[in-house]
Amino acid sequence: MKIAIGNDHGGFELKKAIVVFLKEHDIEVIDVGTHKLLESGDYPDFAEMVAEKVAKNEVDSGILICGTGIGVSITANKIAGVRAAVVGDVFSAQATKEHNHANVLCLGQRVIGEGLALMIVDTWLKTECSMDERHLRRIEKIHLIERRKQEN
Repeated sequence: MKIAIGNDHGGFELKKAIVVFLKEHDIEVIDVGTHKLLESGDYPDFAEMVAEKVAKNEVDSGILICGTGIGVSITANKIAGVRAAVVGDVFSAQATKEHNHANVLCLGQRVIGEGLALMIVDTWLKTECSMDERHLRRIEKIHLIERRKQEN
């Protein structure tokens, strides 16, 4: 498995812990930065880099971290084919992967602690996308909306 991960300065410390966790689980990590705590970075830049890698199937999925997870989620969802979700609990981690086929997990370092974040990442990675007809129908509707918007 290969995951792209990115963060702004508000997600730097949590990203470091998640990268260690991923590598301990033999997951290949493509870290797009930011790479220095004091390096102030604009979250749209990192979110776009991760989202593009996911959309182009260069990685299996992506993880983005900023202060709240909201900014990176908004940005990542601008890229066609990306379904990014801000998650703050284990149930939502499972549901967004299983029901919504989320391919980018967004976390807020200022909102959740490291322990919970690692449980969320673990749950999200272990959860399979549901192939139930109702979930597939809804995902297809999302794709149809994306295609209509691209045509306009």
